[in-house]
Amino acid sequence: MEPIIEVQNLGKSYRKRRSKEMIHAVNGITFTVNKGEILGLLGPNGAGKTTTIKMNCGLLIPDTGTIMVNGINSKKKRLAALKHISAVLEGNRNLYWRLSVRENLEYFAGNRGVSRRNSAEKVDDLLGKFNLKEKENELVNRLSRGMQQKLAIAVAMLADSDVILLDEPTLGLDVETGYEVRELLREIARDYQRTIIISSHDMDVVQDLCERTVIVNKGKIVTDDKVDNLLRLFEVRAYTIKLGGLLTDQQQQLLKGKFPLHEYIPDTAQSLLEIELAKSEEIYELFDILQLEHTPVEAIDRKTVNFEQIFMQIVREEYKHELA
Repeated sequence: MEPIIEVQNLGKSYRKRRSKEMIHAVNGITFTVNKGEILGLLGPNGAGKTTTIKMNCGLLIPDTGTIMVNGINSKKKRLAALKHISAVLEGNRNLYWRLSVRENLEYFAGNRGVSRRNSAEKVDDLLGKFNLKEKENELVNRLSRGMQQKLAIAVAMLADSDVILLDEPTLGLDVETGYEVRELLREIARDYQRTIIISSHDMDVVQDLCERTVIVNKGKIVTDDKVDNLLRLFEVRAYTIKLGGLLTDQQQQLLKGKFPLHEYIPDTAQSLLEIELAKSEEIYELFDILQLEHTPVEAIDRKTVNFEQIFMQIVREEYKHELA
């Protein structure tokens, strides 16, 4: 696939307030975004994700590394590169709240040098596409959060940019509106041939929309893979085990030490053990613990996992690696 964004060895550091200590928010990040894909850019708080997003949007200048947007070096030709990216920041900060829905669209079209007359057809198309026609004369500060979010995305669409970057696109939305926004983003990628980058803490959104995900932690990339690949990988490592008896205190202590990601539900008739293995071959070590007291195993089933569990597991494993 042809890349639209190429991030190479990106770095950004800050000096702590009232201190000479440097914080390396982003440290050697490298990844690509392909044309037409929906990519999830994820990370826990403080991981360097927001700094990475701001550098890709042109809001921060990298200390090191390069960002190529459609073949243009954003550091050398910032404005030319940024013509290919539109951003929808969390909190709908790309809207004027004292203007109406239509006025916002006309204003931002004018900001890009398009007259009201020449933008009228496109504004009408976006109002219809985003189900905003009935609210076109309503002030933005009187709209629901869902309506505001849809308008923010519509404003981003005005630029005809190749890439739309969305920071928390479903934050604070009710379930119905959240699904509506998801479907809109799917249509934008499919019908308008746009590349979409999503940053979100809503892992259901990531699992539903994203083909691939880049996970950042402690300023570095810890995972860059297709969502389906990660789901398959972690499903193999997650098990529900039915036991024909209780585990002893010694067995429980051994489990706690070796397998921190487990849940034991004791029952004299049939106990349950839900466990996630860091490596598939660790199941033999689990059997060794069960063998200590000849604990009968009545059934072993693979456990269905969702992307939120996968995200947490990846971050935890990286944390354990840092401590080792």
